[in-house]
Amino acid sequence: MPLASYASDPAVSRGRRYAEPPAPTRDDYQRDRDRIVHSTAFRRLVYKTQVFLNHEGDLFRTRLTHSIEVAQLARSIARALQLNEDLTEAIALAHDLGHTPFGHAGQDALNECLHRIDPQGPGFEHNLQSLRVVDRLEQRYASFDGLNLSFETREGILKHCSRRNAQALELQEPSGVGRRFLDGTQPSLEAQLCNLADEIAYNAHDVDDGVRSGLITIEQIEEVPLFAAQLDSVRREHPGLEGRKLLFETLRRLLSAQVYDVIEATRAALCEHRVQRAADVWVAPPLVRFTPAMREQSLALKRFLFARLYRHPQVEDTTQRAQGVVRDLFEAYVADTAGLPALTIDGADPFRAVADYVAGMTDRFALREHHRLTGRTVFESHGQAV
Repeated sequence: MPLASYASDPAVSRGRRYAEPPAPTRDDYQRDRDRIVHSTAFRRLVYKTQVFLNHEGDLFRTRLTHSIEVAQLARSIARALQLNEDLTEAIALAHDLGHTPFGHAGQDALNECLHRIDPQGPGFEHNLQSLRVVDRLEQRYASFDGLNLSFETREGILKHCSRRNAQALELQEPSGVGRRFLDGTQPSLEAQLCNLADEIAYNAHDVDDGVRSGLITIEQIEEVPLFAAQLDSVRREHPGLEGRKLLFETLRRLLSAQVYDVIEATRAALCEHRVQRAADVWVAPPLVRFTPAMREQSLALKRFLFARLYRHPQVEDTTQRAQGVVRDLFEAYVADTAGLPALTIDGADPFRAVADYVAGMTDRFALREHHRLTGRTVFESHGQAV
């Protein structure tokens, strides 16, 4: 299918930080996607928490399965809108590469640790860390650090950035990926799409994992209009359907409803703002969007999950213990950097080197290291200490 005139075109990419000859069989965005899939950081996502820790069950989402689900949703929408599917997929697969062990709990703990050392410093933010992973921390090529991805992929990975951090990026890379946070412009449609696909994916699969865990019930979620509407339609068409089939059929329709809404709303926005080329996207307001009605319904689902699942006492208990693990690891390595691999040491900023090392850990490696360093058992899994 031909690309729309406003889609990102690899033939006019803003290029890589280090010049490389073109690949004979792949364009720049296909090459980016392949580099991400083969990276060490991508493989580690299989043992990094989404909501439930790895030891809590084999069927809960991890950062890896979440990223694959985001990529699938984003590619489907990109195809309908005639956007660049390869760039979309590359951004989606890379967007969580900087996530810590234990999900947002680990991120918050690392941020706290760094701010205790330097209250005015950048702290820790997983979007910025994802960029750091692909720009510097991956060690796979003889000629440069990082994966040397194209500008458009890197721009999409950095979906959030504080003004202070953007200014620091601008000093390192003038008119680079941090610039849009200073001048108020927008990233590519592919980047905008991945941001929204991320939200669609985690809302749906967190409902699934929450019900599977027993922490929330279908009856409780019926108070959310978006879920209730899909559930009612399933029950009308399939009276007597129960259990997992009822939930899966409802979630399938919930995903479809949001995907079709995004396609419709985005097409309308492109028409309204008379977008004809990629440059028009940069100066327009955000264009990949829900309709106002769907945006409110999506927010209602998010509020439900925040109150009933993410703030459930069992999840909060796990969160607090996981944060303690990350804090203990950070403090132990700061006290003795000799325990870090030689490649990790950054002589200019040993605290950032420690944060990089801890952030790169999987859940289970972090727990093993914590037990080795402290002798304490934090979680029990299937009768075994972890």
